Amino acid sequence: MLSIITPIMRLVEIPMLALQRLLGINRLAWAFLLPNLILFGLFAFLPVILNMVYALTGSDNVLLADRPFVGGQNFGTLLDCSNYLDPNSCREDKFWRAVWNTGWFVTLQVGFMVGFSLLTALILNREIKARGFFRSVFFFPVLLSPVVVALIWKWILQREGVMNAFLDWTGIGGYNWLVDANWAFAWSVFISVWAHMGFYTLILLAGLQAIPRDVYEAAIMDRASPWRTFRRITLPLLSPTMLVVLVLALIKGVQTFDEIYAFTGGGPGTATTFIIQYIYEEGFAGAPRLFGLAAAASLLVAIVLVVLTLVQLWVNRRNVDG
Repeated sequence: MLSIITPIMRLVEIPMLALQRLLGINRLAWAFLLPNLILFGLFAFLPVILNMVYALTGSDNVLLADRPFVGGQNFGTLLDCSNYLDPNSCREDKFWRAVWNTGWFVTLQVGFMVGFSLLTALILNREIKARGFFRSVFFFPVLLSPVVVALIWKWILQREGVMNAFLDWTGIGGYNWLVDANWAFAWSVFISVWAHMGFYTLILLAGLQAIPRDVYEAAIMDRASPWRTFRRITLPLLSPTMLVVLVLALIKGVQTFDEIYAFTGGGPGTATTFIIQYIYEEGFAGAPRLFGLAAAASLLVAIVLVVLTLVQLWVNRRNVDG
């Protein structure tokens, strides 16, 4: 086998040596990085630039040559409000309803997600029976397609679904869960937490297992209570991992679309219409297709996410330094 590989490697070595002599040893790495950089630029940087251009142009034409420059008009349309706390006073009221829905959704979803993920990770980090089985069970929903998750829960919660069949059997009586705006929103939060909690639990579990065991042994020798051990040892040492989970959960929460769209379609009314669905409907599903308005909304979302992430990183660094 070696007699076959050696001649092949020598043949490969010839152009590599020539390339090294041409570029020099310090520039050779860029030759290997160039294909990836080209692909990354085409599929990452170029779409961002095009999105910025679309945000500054108008009409429903797709080609940039057919789109007139309108400057900040699309941003002005989105931000034109007499009272930002009242979507009805805004020119683009659907956008602000989506913003408020997204804000409440992210607050509840991220809070419950981080809390339940931490609790689950603490339990699964203990010496319990069938620990490997339970770890797999909690992670299993993450492997499901978001549309599959939505359809499963829609089948359970629809008027003739499994939940109402059970309630009718017990004599309580069924309920139109997906017609009531408050219940539809609450179930959207629950389904999102259920579907993604396993991923964050796995990250927190890895963070818990990275904490040195001798720290806990020292706490036991000092007769520290479980709560004091958790507050003084586990949380401080787990804070970098918690920050990662918080940032990822925040970004994922703001970007929520496919599960909720397949589950409720944004309804009833606009009760579960979130910002990404608004962007999708304005740019692709509506008539006319307002690409500029959708692009401007997506840029505003990106700016907010960047600011929130930087604030979280700043707070974490301040806590570490202080």
